[in-house]
Amino acid sequence: MTKVAVLGSGKMGGAIARRLKQGGFEVLVWDRTRSKAEALGVGPVADSPAAATRSADVVISMVTGPQAVRDIYFGEYGVFQTASNKPIVDMSTIGPDMAAELQRGAEFKGARLIEAPVIGSVPAVNSGSLLILAGAAAAEDLEEARPVLEQLGEVHYVGDRGSAASLKLVANSFLGIISTAAAELMAAGTAHGLNPDEVFTILTRFSPGLRVREAGFVKHSYEPTMFAMRDLLKDLDLALALYQSSPPSAAPLTSLTRDLVAGVAAAAPDLDISAVVKAYDRDGIAVRQKQEVG
Repeated sequence: MTKVAVLGSGKMGGAIARRLKQGGFEVLVWDRTRSKAEALGVGPVADSPAAATRSADVVISMVTGPQAVRDIYFGEYGVFQTASNKPIVDMSTIGPDMAAELQRGAEFKGARLIEAPVIGSVPAVNSGSLLILAGAAAAEDLEEARPVLEQLGEVHYVGDRGSAASLKLVANSFLGIISTAAAELMAAGTAHGLNPDEVFTILTRFSPGLRVREAGFVKHSYEPTMFAMRDLLKDLDLALALYQSSPPSAAPLTSLTRDLVAGVAAAAPDLDISAVVKAYDRDGIAVRQKQEVG
């Protein structure tokens, strides 16, 4: 039986661990807050990322961003201390710079790194319907980890190192833009007397993915959180850093979206991204004033 170490037991990491356990894999977990890992009840809890990696056939990390990834891979008791000749799958959203840093570390330690950020949140994990953007030096490098990843969703090989990390930032930029556009049009439509349910129905005709956040956009209920405002802000910052690197690409919509998201995230960082509707009052006056000041 394949033994999988899951590093990170937050919403996504915890869901991944449970899904793999249900799929018949032997699972051990690690989290910097040990009680969170223990609460999952899916298998043994390791004392460190290095200990988890030493005991596993395949290692998966799913944490909140570049610094958390750096800590668990390069720390004193990090993954790379015991990762020689093992497939290491990082599913975090970290951007191409951190992905390159990870790849250099993996090469130095003799590990086989697979970049595998995902499209989808906890419901997609639970149903095994994630879209996994897999990046590796060659498609065949995925084979050892493929049975594990296919328990979670569809594996889509997108190219060499950095490709998956960059593509995930493009995807989350689009998610941010769509969500903010939906918030604006919900506010504009309802301010002019339209039924919010009808406005939302029309918006989902063009963007079906909005349906999973109907409670937020229509009923202003932003919990449980599928994707937190603070995490979307982090991803938009990573995306803009990518777009503004050499050669620079114009991204005015992403920049505007980032500013609107930042305003909401400052007050409500842990709410679901549908809370971006808070950037708009009923008649849009606050938004227009912000634009005039800018």
